[in-house]
Amino acid sequence: MAGPTPLAELEARVKARPLPRHVAIIMDGNGRWAEGRGLPRVAGHREGSEAVRAVTRVARRIGIEALTLYAFSAENWARPDEEVGALMQLLSEYLDSERPEMTENGIRLNAIGELERLPGFVRDGLAVATQATAGNAGMILTLALSYGGRQELVHAARAAAGHRGPDLRAEDLEAELWTRGLPELDLLIRTSGERRISNFLLWQCAYAELHFSEVLWPDFREEAFLAAVEDFQGRRRRFGLTGAQAGGRG
Repeated sequence: MAGPTPLAELEARVKARPLPRHVAIIMDGNGRWAEGRGLPRVAGHREGSEAVRAVTRVARRIGIEALTLYAFSAENWARPDEEVGALMQLLSEYLDSERPEMTENGIRLNAIGELERLPGFVRDGLAVATQATAGNAGMILTLALSYGGRQELVHAARAAAGHRGPDLRAEDLEAELWTRGLPELDLLIRTSGERRISNFLLWQCAYAELHFSEVLWPDFREEAFLAAVEDFQGRRRRFGLTGAQAGGRG
């Protein structure tokens, strides 16, 4: 009888150690993946949606509590109209096709960003999917759409200042972030070899571990995600303390 596959062994090894509660991913490299194959950029985005499915499934399977995906940035509106339109259509198709699987696997869908800028048909799809999965108690899948970290901070500062004025505290601002209610961010992954956070979760990244993968997003599947989590598990998080003070903290 054949033994477990290398992927199954990696998954078992990762599950046996303390996991990050909240993982976020900057899904980069769709365009380069397509261009390197002589394909239109939209082909890279479509293949990238397959990577979303694979990563979401394995994250749920190993027990990640929250997965946040940088699906469309506020700056992405400046891309050619044809590409933006194709991305919105792909997003709509994803919301429709994945809703049954989210429900079956207990995944609750969430969305953050300047959602009012999205086309009506996308907002409608989001409303249906979030409502249909609202009662699910498993992993929270958050899509960052028309999202910008600076924009989030401005929104939060205005809201918090209206309540607290000169007595504003960090906790007050944090309570107004779009990510309120999610676990603190533990691990931020960026694909495609780029080493920057590109206006993503600026406040939330304060103490997150960063993992940069050379893999282009359309090729980023279960093994690459598990390798990133295993890398996280091998780090010692001190949160500004000395090694002796941090003690047994993961």
